[in-house]
Parts: sequence; C-alpha cells; structure tokens
Amino acid sequence: MAVFMDVHTDMEGITADQLMEAHRADLAIEAEEGVQFKQAWADPEAGTVYCLSEAPSAEAVQRIHERTGHPAAEIHPVPISV
Repeated sequence: MAVFMDVHTDMEGITADQLMEAHRADLAIEAEEGVQFKQAWADPEAGTVYCLSEAPSAEAVQRIHERTGHPAAEIHPVPISV
C-alpha cells in the first residue's frame, strides 16, 4: 500500500475535539476503501489540517473524506520516508 499526506483547508478555528471527531469518522469507515488513517494534525490559526494514511490510491482516501464531510483540498503521495 502507498502512503499519502492529505491537506484540508478552510478549517480555521478547528479544536482538538473537532479534529478527533473528524478522525474517528474516517476511522469508522476506512476499511470499506482499504484505507488506514495513521495520524492527523491541525493548525487552527491557518485553518489547515493534515492527515497521514496508507491506502490503495489517493482516490480511496478522498472517497472516505468526502463521505465523512471533509474532502481534502490536496492529496500527495509520499514515496520516500525515513
């Protein structure tokens, strides 16, 4: 499986509780697309949220995010990590 970093924008003011709620929503249905969400980070001031996942494709990641109500603005493959 490939690794992806996705970026959500327009999330100014997101709280830790809201981030956890969105992450849990993704986790609840991730298996339906073969996705495994690893971690999420937020910058409430900038309104940016980042999610790290393993998935068969970027499209699978986007489908989960769309179904849970927070589609990603960008999804980037991460082919190299250390």
